[in-house]
Amino acid sequence: MHPGSGETDGARAARVAAIVLAAGRSTRMGAKNKLLADVGGTPMVRRVVQAALASKARPVLAVTGHQAAEVGSALAGLDAALVANPDYATGLASSLKAGIRALPGDCSGVVVLLGDMPGIMPEHLDRLIETFVAGNGTAIVAPTYGRERGNPVVWPAAFFPGLMQLEGDAGARRLLVEHAGQVALVDLGTDAVLADIDTPEQLARTRGA
Repeated sequence: MHPGSGETDGARAARVAAIVLAAGRSTRMGAKNKLLADVGGTPMVRRVVQAALASKARPVLAVTGHQAAEVGSALAGLDAALVANPDYATGLASSLKAGIRALPGDCSGVVVLLGDMPGIMPEHLDRLIETFVAGNGTAIVAPTYGRERGNPVVWPAAFFPGLMQLEGDAGARRLLVEHAGQVALVDLGTDAVLADIDTPEQLARTRGA
């Protein structure tokens, strides 16, 4: 473990890890890898990993696949473990499973971040983790803005086997629906939880924000 200065005893006891999904091909972005795009002077994926490292989550894992060497270079010097996903082309689920396989066995939960959401801040993650800890690590914790549910999501270890059964590019949405009664929603008051970047137009808006 790498204890962070902001960790509480509860967060350490809960041992909440973070997985940053950074393996995708960003096909809607065209020829460029959106995760390497400059946002405020920093590659997008590095901003997301830095936010995770500045939160209470430990350890922080980044799952790479498409242009793994370039993504790894963008994360150089950060205290995050790189996890290779050779099956990244099959969809998001394979990266999620690669990250879960690499987690320490004593994690009681994991917060799953998308590498293309640079508006997520450490305090957003900490709010989600604090809610998870306050609920004794049994609830799925998801952020909302208005009436919409977004990302990242904290998953209890009890759901890891279900996450390992996912296939394709749908991610974990099906499990959120199936276990809706076990989901704790936290309104973070920001549309950053809805704003993943898939197109050049969305990237331009983010850079202009």
